[in-house]
Amino acid sequence: MTKNENPSQSLEKPDLRTDANTINITIIYDNYPFDGLLKTEWGFSCLVEGFERKVLFDTPGDGAMLLTNMRKLKIDPKEIDMIFLSHEHQDHTGGIQDILAQNNRAIVYLLKSFSKGIKNLVNDSVAETVEVTSPTYLCSRIATTGELGVAIKEQSLVLETEKGLVIITGCAHPGIVNIIGKVKRDFGQDIYLVLGGFHLGITSDTKLKQIVKQFRKIGVEKVGPCHCSGERCRKLFLDEYETDFIEVGVGKIIEIE
Repeated sequence: MTKNENPSQSLEKPDLRTDANTINITIIYDNYPFDGLLKTEWGFSCLVEGFERKVLFDTPGDGAMLLTNMRKLKIDPKEIDMIFLSHEHQDHTGGIQDILAQNNRAIVYLLKSFSKGIKNLVNDSVAETVEVTSPTYLCSRIATTGELGVAIKEQSLVLETEKGLVIITGCAHPGIVNIIGKVKRDFGQDIYLVLGGFHLGITSDTKLKQIVKQFRKIGVEKVGPCHCSGERCRKLFLDEYETDFIEVGVGKIIEIE
């Protein structure tokens, strides 16, 4: 098994290639429902398609349920090229062994700060892992924020689209505003959509309203909070963003043309 690291602090963009006309982000696992035929459980995972490679974002707790939802969505785990693990919590990595049992050729991107336990598990199952430290491109238009945070380290996924950047967060433990602010500085592009867990479930209304304003100030065009974001967070973002609010739940397919 091989392991790579990305110690460089500079963002070197690979040569661009022609990708599909439409980017699809399919929500495979979440505690919010959307498609009644799929099961819900605490956690978050999605599949990104339309780029050079297919990316599975996170492999949450119940691996069997994750695979069941994938089957119902007609997603073949063997066709996944990259597995991106945002942070080392059970509701984001618990299903990794089940996925790797189906696909041992995908490159797994995890944080250098992950424990030896999960590193050994992954290294024993796949041909290549990459230990992430700094912002870097994974392929032509897909990048990682690099390792962010102090108490809980986390990376978020960044997608370059014709409409602007899409940021996908697992739980946003380093702070959702901190994450999008850093992406804006590092990549120097407008932010089209932020989706995933915002980790705001027990945040006060006063603080939530400040965060919504900060999203607007940074210029985030669309939002899709789910997982650990909290009902009140979703309601306040819906009130502010209206038609630019995306209801995210299991089975939702977000198309970006």
